[in-house]
Amino acid sequence: MRYLFWGGVHPDGRKELSRGAPLSPAPLPAQVVIPMLQHIGKPCTPLVKPGDTVRLGQKIGDAEGLSATVHASVSGRVLAVEPRPHPSGRPVLSAVLENDGLDTPDRTLVPHETLEGLSPDDLLTIIREAGIVGMGGATFPTDIKAVSAAGRVDTVLLNACECEPYITADDALLCSAPERVLRGASVLRAILQPDRVVLAVEDNKTQAIDSVRRCLEQYPGIELAVLPTRYPQGAEKQLVQAVTGRQVPPGRLPISVGCGVFNAGTVAAICRAVFYGEPITRRVVTVTGEGVREPKNLIVRIGTSYQDVLAAAGGLTEDACKVITGGPMMGIAQEDLSVPVLKGTNAVLCLTRDAATPARPVCIRCGKCVEACPMHLQPLYLYRYEAAGSLDALEALHVSDCIECGCCSYVCPGQLPLVERFRAAKQTLKEGNAS
Repeated sequence: MRYLFWGGVHPDGRKELSRGAPLSPAPLPAQVVIPMLQHIGKPCTPLVKPGDTVRLGQKIGDAEGLSATVHASVSGRVLAVEPRPHPSGRPVLSAVLENDGLDTPDRTLVPHETLEGLSPDDLLTIIREAGIVGMGGATFPTDIKAVSAAGRVDTVLLNACECEPYITADDALLCSAPERVLRGASVLRAILQPDRVVLAVEDNKTQAIDSVRRCLEQYPGIELAVLPTRYPQGAEKQLVQAVTGRQVPPGRLPISVGCGVFNAGTVAAICRAVFYGEPITRRVVTVTGEGVREPKNLIVRIGTSYQDVLAAAGGLTEDACKVITGGPMMGIAQEDLSVPVLKGTNAVLCLTRDAATPARPVCIRCGKCVEACPMHLQPLYLYRYEAAGSLDALEALHVSDCIECGCCSYVCPGQLPLVERFRAAKQTLKEGNAS
């Protein structure tokens, strides 16, 4: 049975620009920049220094606590370990690697033909050593998420909704290699022992749905849930409600209602780690938008610059005016195209001048943002209190529950920068609570 969540919008998907484009490897870059922070939590400690030689897949950043290891995405020589530009907008300590073009592999992670003889702890160790994080953009360390879910969930949801406009990375993955997602799901099942495993896909991905259905017979016990297309269906709290009917309380996580949610790309990475002995050194990136000449779904090495990624898609058009990491609803505009692709980079979106916003946005108190908010918040009041610097009022109105989906900004006739301001308010509250 399918359920509906509150609010949401139906933006123009624009997925036809890159949908149907087969997965193709991007040309190997001459140099990669591997940040020590590609995840929620603490930065890694560098394990290499300038002049060192590294192999493809070698661990070059060690993790402690809430963190995730990072690995060399090419073989070659370490040129520098220094702060470099990062998609977040602030410099991050990074290892700069010169690619020797040989892809000499590191053999530390051992491939396994089956799960036989591997305990849940063994599998969690493999996931941690492979540096796997939420690859739908959240980038929470997957091993820690799985540990917190163990013994507390009866339902595992594999999130392939990909509701953000323009992006088709998970769609292309399911069309090309659905067995990797389903095989990775078998690893999660062995760790968490849930009653149900459900792969959720929106109904606008017909080719991916057909591709998954052809493989399902080989993976008994995994269900396919085809959901109506609606944004933000892929947000985990909304997905939990859409599939199970359970509502996650404010300030709580899906495990509080017995659900664990994992992105399709994350689950495919689990498959590669366990069965192929591969840490995260690459990922699928949708390069799309009216501002790029040849929209594509590319397999990109982690650390490749946006400049190189855009070149692999034919380069920018003459009227391109904005490059965004992620989609138009939740993405972050970039001012420096030397920034690298990270584990959580699912798209590089290029927009043209047609997407310009008004010079003087204004709230007309229409209430459309309240109707659209899937988290039952009141964006118009949050905006006013943020402008006034009223942190107590923002906390009382649960600004921290905002998932930054952009529904409020999308429906706002005054085109207020709502998500931008709520993001800033959440960061201010976080810093205040930490001090």
